[in-house]
Amino acid sequence: MTDQTTHTGDIEVLSFRLGSEEYGISILKVQEIRGYEAVTRIANAPAFLKGVINLRGQIVPIVDMRLSFKLGSAAYDSFTVVIILNIGQHVIGMVVDGVSDVVTLSREQVRPAPHLGGGIDAECLHGLGTVGDRMLILLDIERLMTAPDMGLVSSAALPLAA
Repeated sequence: MTDQTTHTGDIEVLSFRLGSEEYGISILKVQEIRGYEAVTRIANAPAFLKGVINLRGQIVPIVDMRLSFKLGSAAYDSFTVVIILNIGQHVIGMVVDGVSDVVTLSREQVRPAPHLGGGIDAECLHGLGTVGDRMLILLDIERLMTAPDMGLVSSAALPLAA
C-alpha cells in the first residue's frame, strides 16, 4: 500500500460506486474522470472490455467494472463515468456507476479484507476502509488491471518495483 500513502501515513483514495457497493482506489493512479462516451468495439474482445476511445491521440481500452466483477449489466446514464487510470506505462479507462469523492483514510480506518472467494481475487484487495457508516472496498487497481485474466497489460511491460 506504499504507493498510495501520504507522508503522514494516511491513504488518499477516490471512492466510486458499482451497484450498491462503494470501492476505493489510490488517487495517485487516477489521471482524470470523464463522462461515459461511445466506444469503438473490438471484435472477439471479452464482454467486460467495452472497446477503445481516442484520448488526445492515445488509444485507451475501456473496461466495464460491473461486467468484470460479474455484477450484471448497467444502464449508462448521466451519472456513469470513466475513470482514466495510469497503470505502469499504460492508460486504461474503467466504467463505474458514479464517483463519490476523494477520501483520506488513516491506517486505523483500514482493516484487512476477509477471504470470501467470489468476484474479486483477494490479492487485488488492499482491505476495507471505514468512513463513518460507509465501508469502502479498497482495490489494488494496478494488480487488478494487470491480472492475466484481464488481458490488458503484460506484467513484463510494467516497471520493476524499487
